[in-house]
Amino acid sequence: MLKSWKLKEVVLMSLFAVVFGIIYLMFLHLGNVWAAVIGPIAYEWIFGIWFIVSIIVMAIIRKPGAAVIPETMAAAIEVMLGNAVGPRLILAGVIQGLGAEAVFAATGYKRYNLAVFMMAGAGAAIFSFVYGYLLGGFAALAPEYVLLMFVIRVMSGAIIAGIGGKYLVDALLATGSLRGYAITKRDAHA
Repeated sequence: MLKSWKLKEVVLMSLFAVVFGIIYLMFLHLGNVWAAVIGPIAYEWIFGIWFIVSIIVMAIIRKPGAAVIPETMAAAIEVMLGNAVGPRLILAGVIQGLGAEAVFAATGYKRYNLAVFMMAGAGAAIFSFVYGYLLGGFAALAPEYVLLMFVIRVMSGAIIAGIGGKYLVDALLATGSLRGYAITKRDAHA
């Protein structure tokens, strides 16, 4: 998958994975505080943050694997930094990344606009929710509560990962620091 990647693309992806592995762990602690206030549904509101690196890296590099690989790497970094979930979190990263990757693949890796970024964030949310439903015991909860969790998580993915990712990429692009990456090619903006 990485054969067509340039070294600078691998380095940039790795850098984002490390940075967001740290940010992901910080948001886990934020979620723990918020969950103490409003209960376990608190995580659903901020779940989109855990999908954002897949959107950012794909928006910049625009190659197959640019969503799933950094998401998996960020999860691995998070585990190495001490996330108590352990190696199971790496599998969650793979699944979240695949959810975003599936949307970009459906466009043939040719469309990189806000709507696609929001759908990719929602795709990551849907994939992660199914994984959580199967392993997290969601079936024991009231169906209305599970539906509310699902809707909030999908919205969080679309807004935080999709819109937030687009905002961060646009801010980086404006600095000129992304020169030489696919995002700066005129024909790649569609």
